[in-house]
This record gives sequence, C-alpha cells and structure tokens, in this order.
Amino acid sequence: MAELNISKNIQRVYFGRGRQEEFLNSIKIRLCISWGAFARSLNINAKTLQTWREEKFCMTLEAVKYLCKEAKIDFPENIEVREPFWYVKKAAQLGGIAVYKKYGIIGGNPEYRKQQWHAWWNRVGKPKNRHLPIQYPLRSSLLAEWVGIMLGDGGVSKMQVTITLHRRDDREYIYFVTKLIRELFGVIPGLYNKKGDAAMDIVVSRVSLVEFCTKRLGLVRGSKTRQQVDIPYWVKKERQYYVSCVRGLIDTDGSVFTHRYKVKNKEYQYKKIIFTNRSAPLLQSVFLILKKEGLHPRKTNQAVYIESQHDVSYYMKSIGSHNPKHLQRYQTSL
Repeated sequence: MAELNISKNIQRVYFGRGRQEEFLNSIKIRLCISWGAFARSLNINAKTLQTWREEKFCMTLEAVKYLCKEAKIDFPENIEVREPFWYVKKAAQLGGIAVYKKYGIIGGNPEYRKQQWHAWWNRVGKPKNRHLPIQYPLRSSLLAEWVGIMLGDGGVSKMQVTITLHRRDDREYIYFVTKLIRELFGVIPGLYNKKGDAAMDIVVSRVSLVEFCTKRLGLVRGSKTRQQVDIPYWVKKERQYYVSCVRGLIDTDGSVFTHRYKVKNKEYQYKKIIFTNRSAPLLQSVFLILKKEGLHPRKTNQAVYIESQHDVSYYMKSIGSHNPKHLQRYQTSL
C-alpha cells in the first residue's frame, strides 16, 4: 500500500455525525491492515488517526480520495468539502458575541472567568464514574442472532463485549457484525488485530452493554465452557428467535465443508455442515432445534452434524447464513 503525500493547502471533508468513523472502519476491513499500518500509509501519526476515528477533527480531502482509490470504492456521497481555516472566522464571531453579551466588553474579567471555570469543573467537567449510554433494543430476530454470535465467538468481561473472528476469511462477516452492533445498540465498535495470529477482535467498551447482555439477554461473563452456557429461555420460546440464534451460532462456531469418498474407484462429494462447541447444554439445544425444524442432525460430544444433501439444502434455504464464507463454500461445486 503506497504512502500519501499531503499538500499544505488542506481541504477538509465533513461527513456528518458517526459517518467518518464508519468510513474509516469499513476501509480498514477492506484493506485488512492494522491501525498502525493505516496511519503510516496516510503519512500521519497514530494519534491523528485516532482523532479522526473519534471525529474530533475532519479528515483531509486528499486522505479521503486516497483511501477510496486504495479500497476501490466510490467517493462518499452527501459530504461537505470545507476550505482551509473555514472555522476561524465563524468561531471568532461567535466567541466575540458571547463574550460581549456576558461581560459588556471584549476580553471580560479574567478572575471571574477563572472562578466560573472552577465552578463548572466541580459541577460538570470533573470525570465521574458514569456509564456511556447505549441504545436498548426490543426483542427481535436480529437481537436473537446477536445472542447466537455471542454464544459462538463472543465474550463478555467486566468492561467489554468482544467478538473474535478471522480477519481474512471472515472479512465480509466482520462488516456484517459491526453493522449489526450499530443497528442494535447505536454504537460503533473498535476493530483490533490480534498480534501473532490472523484473528480480529470486534470490541465495544461499554459497561451499559455488558449489563444489558448479562442482565437482560441471559449471557454470562467469563468462560462459557466452564459455565456450560445454553441458549437463553426467551430465545427458545419463539421460533423466529431460536432459528436466528442458531444461524448466529453456526455462522461463528460452525463450518460448511465438502465430504469426499470413493466407491469402486469413482469419487463422490457432497456438502456437510458442522457445529462445534464445548458446552454440552448448547450442543443439545442446537441439536433439538434442528430436529424441530425437520432436519436429521447427528450429535457427538463436541459437535452437531447436518450430513444429508437434502438437509444441508433445507438448512441453507430455511435458516440460511449471513456469513459469506459459508455461502461461498456451499455454492462451490454444487
């Protein structure tokens, strides 16, 4: 990935609230690089990139054009290009008007300003132990699928909710999961490459979301295997919920593969679906749900198999998958 040379005549791009961070996250997923490499390619330091992700500052027009070219996507629509130092005149005018209204003179009383600042700091500005808010969704098929994703490749700690996926094989599915999080909870997750392997963590650092997952959805903090987790009761009660939950489970902890064998020197092959997990109650629930859906699964101590061609076809049509990796494997050599 080539580096960008930024000129001195810097025009800025205003995306609108929430869209700049979403743009940067989508580019990172498409290019499959770390945030450090991302910053180096733009010829900026990591702190500058962080302020762009947090939308404290607008991105440069040159950086947006460069990223669109590298990721092979169209230039974003409904944005505003602003000239250099567009904010100075407006800020000066607003500041001068506010000071004049408050003090009757330009400049004001510095001692009074200092006293008022200390009063504000003690009342509002001083950091407090507050939980950042989230959007609280009602029960739905999407929320049930989120539960399945979390039971599969997710984890809940004291402060964070994390989903770990393969950053190359699941690249498109990572994009689906980040959009799902934003749609359900109104927050944009962070994406972090795990050093030493090909995994990527999708992370939301919100105590509010941790509490919602554990107190309202029936998920657990800590080891899912040690606690032998199961599909929550509210999901099992409604077909639309448990079908979506199973989809999320198999999209994360499942796989589509081709079984090959020979009979009298003639080779045969057909597709199978496998779901693996080390929680016995969870395996049993998936097994029973698949049977309830009219399939004929086979269960072992650590896996559930869908083996007949008819069952695999029926599963993909009735339950389906949102993981492009599974869809591609299913459609290959059918």
